[in-house]
Amino acid sequence: MREDPPEPVRLADYRPPEFLIDEATLEFRLEPRATVVEARLAVRRNGDHRRPLRLDGENLEIVSVALDGRPLSAVEYSLDATGLTIAGAPDVFALQTVVRIDPQANEALEGLYMSGGRFCTQCEAEAFHKITFFPDRPDVLAKFTVRIEADRRFARLLSNGNLIDSGNLAGGRHFAVWNDPFPKPCYLFALVAGELDLLEDSFVTGSGRTVALRIFVDPGMGPRASYAMDCLKRAMRWDEEAFGREYDLDLFMIVAVREFNAGAMENKGLNIFNSALLLADPATATDLDYERIEAVIAHEYFHNWTGNRITCRDWFQLCLKEGLTVFRDQSFSADQRGHAVQRIKQVMALRARQFAEDSGPLAHCVRPASYMKIDNFYTSTIYEKGAEIIRMLNLLLGEADFRRGMDLYFDRWDGHATTVEAFIDCFAEISGRDLSDFFAWYEQAGTPRLSIAAQFDEAAGALDLSLTQVTAPTPGQPQKRALPIPIALGLIDEEGRPLMDTRVILLESAQQNVRLEGIERRPILSALRGFSAPVNLETDEPGRNRYVILAADPDLFNRWEAAQKLAAELILGRAGGAPDDVGEERFAEAMSRSMADQSADPALKALLLALPSEGDLAVMAQPADPAAIHEARDLLRARFAVHVGDQLRRLHGGLQEAGEFSADAHAAGRRALRNAALELLAADPHGENRERAVGHFDAAANMTDAIGGLTALMLMGGADFDAALARFYDRWRDEPLVIDKWFQIQARSPAVDALARVEALTQHPDFDAKNPNRLRALIGAFAFGNPARFHDPSGAGYRLLADHVLAVDRFNPAVAARLLEPLAAWTRYTPALGALMRAELERVVASPGLSKNVLEQASKALG
Repeated sequence: MREDPPEPVRLADYRPPEFLIDEATLEFRLEPRATVVEARLAVRRNGDHRRPLRLDGENLEIVSVALDGRPLSAVEYSLDATGLTIAGAPDVFALQTVVRIDPQANEALEGLYMSGGRFCTQCEAEAFHKITFFPDRPDVLAKFTVRIEADRRFARLLSNGNLIDSGNLAGGRHFAVWNDPFPKPCYLFALVAGELDLLEDSFVTGSGRTVALRIFVDPGMGPRASYAMDCLKRAMRWDEEAFGREYDLDLFMIVAVREFNAGAMENKGLNIFNSALLLADPATATDLDYERIEAVIAHEYFHNWTGNRITCRDWFQLCLKEGLTVFRDQSFSADQRGHAVQRIKQVMALRARQFAEDSGPLAHCVRPASYMKIDNFYTSTIYEKGAEIIRMLNLLLGEADFRRGMDLYFDRWDGHATTVEAFIDCFAEISGRDLSDFFAWYEQAGTPRLSIAAQFDEAAGALDLSLTQVTAPTPGQPQKRALPIPIALGLIDEEGRPLMDTRVILLESAQQNVRLEGIERRPILSALRGFSAPVNLETDEPGRNRYVILAADPDLFNRWEAAQKLAAELILGRAGGAPDDVGEERFAEAMSRSMADQSADPALKALLLALPSEGDLAVMAQPADPAAIHEARDLLRARFAVHVGDQLRRLHGGLQEAGEFSADAHAAGRRALRNAALELLAADPHGENRERAVGHFDAAANMTDAIGGLTALMLMGGADFDAALARFYDRWRDEPLVIDKWFQIQARSPAVDALARVEALTQHPDFDAKNPNRLRALIGAFAFGNPARFHDPSGAGYRLLADHVLAVDRFNPAVAARLLEPLAAWTRYTPALGALMRAELERVVASPGLSKNVLEQASKALG
């Protein structure tokens, strides 16, 4: 019998905090197995109620409790599994608690834990209460003063804000005192203590202040933080210029840690990063690593204003800080690396995770109405779709009014915890527009399907467009409203010449007719330019028009989109039993012409060479047959590779680099194109290409090319791949972040023995499921990134994933719940596969002692 999930938390039940904390003074006496935390809180009642004081707390051993300096006996307070209650508290008082915790035993990596022999914290969303008793909610903002005492072998003692005192103590110990002058919710608290190397720099703000910049890393890793430091300085300058936001403290710090559940955390003045998203040099990091580091450094820094200075009233408003900050980091990356290329990459990521999420039982609103564990809502919907909403708002209002609305938001809500409604109200006030209908994007789950039918009136020189939208039902929302959809569109003629520059049409109802006049020749519609809204687009344009768009559309996103749709139609047609040899030949010829365009950005060419992923194709072809999709996609790759093989080999040879490595966008684009050419050549069975891949791997002077060669060999399989894997491992066995890549590339192998290989790798001495990076590199990469082998007809891939979900749930529920996601897609696959996936979900739900995190996800997935 399935256990009934606990009652969810509901947005409709929100109530302001009953008590506020004005000042929090914390003292940590750090010991790995027995850390003592003393908290002195300045508390006041919020309102005229007489309810008792309730503080959250979990796994805390009470040493003492005192009210206004008077120790309380055990009968004067009550303690349960989730917190501390004190009846009869006065309206204003000082509360002192002393607790003992065990960081060494904290394998959930939430609260205060040990990582690589160092103390580290992670408190978002609700984990501060695992450190001390406190109202663990984002709308209680306090000023924090923190004293840290530890053995001197923990050389660095770090926390938020400014260092105001430090020194040595008797017995080989020392201390440091930190003060953060800005009120913040407890989820932004941070502490790190341990032996760390330091990379230092400084930044002069627009107003002339000098900010000290410090990045702390594992001993010996200082040089690998140089790129992160450069990214930080560029992000600081960009935020001043683009949003008028200047950094507010005299010190900004980042610490890299080895074990971290997420990518990074924006704690005020002391960002804590997963080492994988901070450390880089050409020998150990790929261009993708460099690009991700740049984006995540910017994201966490931008949170200083969109998340820290202005924070969320409650966790239902999570998109208020995350979606907005993703929009900001995406805008920064576009300015750094090229708008068209970055937009394509953003949409690829959105479709791969968010569109898939929206089409299954885990679909949810950008601003959800309820949750059981907020950890489960750190999703692509909250982040990436949340960013798409901000992008649409910017498009609708124009950049000038959007900037004025942001300025009003910063001025009005600085120092407060607020809501999405308050954010949108700022733009409505500035622009004078009624944005109440636009708010539905936050409250309605699902991906709208936008259809455009076009009819050209040659006599009148006009194009009539019929626009319709429909959103399929999602869990809890059987009926859908029409959404305001901004559609950026242009027109070109059959020779590829522009007929109409981009204009934005707002579809505000389920159906709408639009007439475009002054059209001189029969037009080809270029719709949804720049992917102006997160929708699935259907048009009645004949397929031949996509070839014109691919060759000539001034909107580079739509060129790429045309190639993707042409390829998808060919692959899905063949997977459904209707091969189109003529279409495949024409597609290859068109792509060959695109590759020959000397004016095109190499990074864009690299993206054009990549066919739609098997995961994206599965979302398009419900019910999906992963084996048929894999076979059809491989066949198109092979035909494509044979047709343009000589051109690909010339590209591969001509783009070989000599000289010093550069991480800039142009150099990275050239490497991306060279490696994409080699990856496509791997589909051509000729022996020359195998030798080329071996030579590429052997000659690689940087990690990008090493992984490029290894990927090509992985796709071809055989003894050459195994030999390259062995050489790679022998060289990098002492580099954990590189060995993650070694696990990951094997997990994504399309070979028929991939599942057996993954199962064997779980017994490898270097595999550690308690390290989130290593777990994601093997089990996550297999389940998310190898659909052909994960969806083994026997169900063995599903069993492997479910077994790991259950095992990891015993010590790290947050990571286990995220790992479950591929099984939740069971409704999208053939009945036979769906039944096997559902059976594993049933087994997970029926397991005793399941965490709330996994229980919520698995129960929702089952429906």
